[in-house]
Amino acid sequence: MSSVSSMSPKSVGRYKDIAKLAVKYGGWHLAARLGLAEQEGEGDKDAPPVGKPEELVLDLEALGPSYVKLGQALSSRADILPKPYIEALSKLHDSVEPFPFEKVREIVESELGVKISSAFDEFEEVPAASASLGQVHRATLRDGRRVVVKVQRPDVHKTIVEDFDAFASIAGFFDKHTETGQVLHTQATIEQFRTNILQELDYRTEARNLKTLGRNLMHYDLLVVPQPIPDYVSQKVLTMDRIEGTKLTDLSPVVRLEIDGEELADELFKAYLQQILVDGFFHADPHPGNVFITRDHRVALLDLGMVGRVSDRSQERLLQIVLAASEGKGDKVAEAAIDLGKILDNADEDGFHLAVVQLVNHTSDQNISQVGIGEVLLKISSISAEHGIRPTPSLALLGKTLLHLDQLAATLAPTFDPGRAVQTHASGILKKRTLKSFSPSHILSSALETKELLENLPRRANTVMDRLASNEFSVRVDAIDEASLLEGAQKIANRITAGLVLAALIIGAALLMPIESKFQLFGYPGLAIILFVGAAILGFRLVISIMLNDISSNKKK
Repeated sequence: MSSVSSMSPKSVGRYKDIAKLAVKYGGWHLAARLGLAEQEGEGDKDAPPVGKPEELVLDLEALGPSYVKLGQALSSRADILPKPYIEALSKLHDSVEPFPFEKVREIVESELGVKISSAFDEFEEVPAASASLGQVHRATLRDGRRVVVKVQRPDVHKTIVEDFDAFASIAGFFDKHTETGQVLHTQATIEQFRTNILQELDYRTEARNLKTLGRNLMHYDLLVVPQPIPDYVSQKVLTMDRIEGTKLTDLSPVVRLEIDGEELADELFKAYLQQILVDGFFHADPHPGNVFITRDHRVALLDLGMVGRVSDRSQERLLQIVLAASEGKGDKVAEAAIDLGKILDNADEDGFHLAVVQLVNHTSDQNISQVGIGEVLLKISSISAEHGIRPTPSLALLGKTLLHLDQLAATLAPTFDPGRAVQTHASGILKKRTLKSFSPSHILSSALETKELLENLPRRANTVMDRLASNEFSVRVDAIDEASLLEGAQKIANRITAGLVLAALIIGAALLMPIESKFQLFGYPGLAIILFVGAAILGFRLVISIMLNDISSNKKK
């Protein structure tokens, strides 16, 4: 088996790092399947993996930003990793040593085109937080507005690109040479991760996300979304409102007594249901570090570098899954999950259906408030992969988001019941989805489609009639009985002819109606009434004939 290192000599060091991880957490055979055995050396081929899930978190943090982000992304893929690793990666901290203020000054002034002293009245040199992609500094604008400035790390974009080139090479090798890779399509997964992270590196995208989420949640009085300062935003610098508050995990017992945890948890859950199932745009990383409790006891959602998007079709299915899971209806959960995923050639639909029903029934016995809807959705993603059904990425991302949300709600109010919250707000969600379908954009789109149909209908009808009249009407089919086709065409022609005669009778009667005549019936011109009656009889007979023929055809089928 050829080594992956031959694909890109400049990435040998990265391949060695990945090979060590593969051997430590998957065994020598996993490294061999990835084509990385040569990078790790011979070693003990029969030695079992020795790494624990908690150690994987530390190893990824030590390897750098790309590995941290990859680990965070994998924490939503229960179809790829076992549960212990999912739980460990969900706690992956994105905190590293800050880079010097001289670099901060250089980047800010280069990106904004103005000196820090001219743009800001105050700018703290010591960062308030430092992560793998950037760090945050408190500042005050010249007009007194208190803000935070997020500055991207030097050369992090280049590092991310090179690291993910190595990841993609290994994933491509894995997909090509292993059955598991062909099922999971790991290269496509890595490419999706790469796209998401590169978008996260463009702070202009995050600024747009902040504005969109702030607009969508403007009616939620207990939620706060900081807004960007447009003139102080660039690809590597993001300036936004400063939120004064405390991380949810750092709340003191005194503050916990002052806040209404049940109300905040309910508002947060309701807002996320709207984001996911109505807006189709949601804050996809609500871990405790990104959620603050403000001084006026509201919930602030921070860091919108990672967002999720859900199509209208997926929203319908996800709503069915969430509602059915909260009500303990395993059959409906399984049906909606199958419809949402992609059935592979080796799929075991019956086994999947049984496993999901057992999962939901077991969850119902335990009480959904103890398990959490997010955990249920992640388990469904894992069960899908085990039974040859490729789950949609939105299901896993939604599961991870709701898992974090369950944890936040439990921190705010230990007795909060997510299942009951879903059922309580279900009618409101359905109402908003209905109103969304009647929005001006949807109505205009439907009107344009109807207009196009009506404009083209006469021309298409004339074309059909002309070809029928000139005996040029033809239907191209594959493997069909010609006699049945001719019989069907004759029926169509008969019905069209009867329809034309019926139309002629009605039009003739309408034209005769205003003409004075001594022969009258029911106070109207007699001939016109006779034509109307004849048209009615013919129309009634035509409808009955069509219905009888259709019923007969259905019985034959």
